[in-house]
Amino acid sequence: MATDRDYVLGTHEQELARLGLQHRVWRPVTLDCWQRAGIAIGKRVLDIGAGPGYAAIDLAEIVGPTGEVVALERSQNFIRAMETTCRTRSLANVKIHELDLMQDELPRADYDFLWCRWVISFVNDPSLLIKKLGAIMPKRSVAIFHEYGHYETWRFFPRLPMQERFRQHVIATWHESGGEPDGAAHLPALLAENGFVIRSARPHIFCLQPRDYMWQWPATFIETYLERLIGMGRIDQKFARQVETDLASAEKNPNARMLTPLVLEIIAEKL
Repeated sequence: MATDRDYVLGTHEQELARLGLQHRVWRPVTLDCWQRAGIAIGKRVLDIGAGPGYAAIDLAEIVGPTGEVVALERSQNFIRAMETTCRTRSLANVKIHELDLMQDELPRADYDFLWCRWVISFVNDPSLLIKKLGAIMPKRSVAIFHEYGHYETWRFFPRLPMQERFRQHVIATWHESGGEPDGAAHLPALLAENGFVIRSARPHIFCLQPRDYMWQWPATFIETYLERLIGMGRIDQKFARQVETDLASAEKNPNARMLTPLVLEIIAEKL
């Protein structure tokens, strides 16, 4: 069983809500990517690190009853949330496997697509994971990745020094958990080593104003992760209040801008 502490951001109810917002914010980008990659009715999609299943549910509705989504997730909290949503929406084409991507054998099937978002950056051995994926993905199948490529692009204008200190704490705890915030940097080489050829690659980075919907994505992350950093003993309440005060000030400034962390989209084909 994966506990709350097994995940850098946890698996509690607050994190479920934050992930839901994150998915909704990124949904237009994701749907466009899936369409360009060719995901359509009747396809079989492997969703690794599916979390609470927000993407898996969208994929299930796209591929329809003649298609299938195979979702891999190790957190029981997330799996319960995914199962509840599938029942609520009467989706019978989602097959959920509770397993650890790094330790367990991955299920083999005649997959058409692989979907992987913000997983490579969090596992402790990306090369092993890509090797395992290369072993189970059929020839001519398509692998789609959305992974952080340069996390330190995340900043505010005018600058918020406390946010930058907060960002450094995030990166430090990420490394301490065995992850790599700039995980996409190694993906092209790893994919080539395991029989994939990249068909397209594009960066996603946004310059946001406080009134933009996507602004809520990093803002809610700050709120959630400040509490986690306090629980870890890395920061105190004074530090957290300073970060929150600076963020509130930026949100009241019509001239404020925020650059989001760079996410690299890679669409690759298995040869």
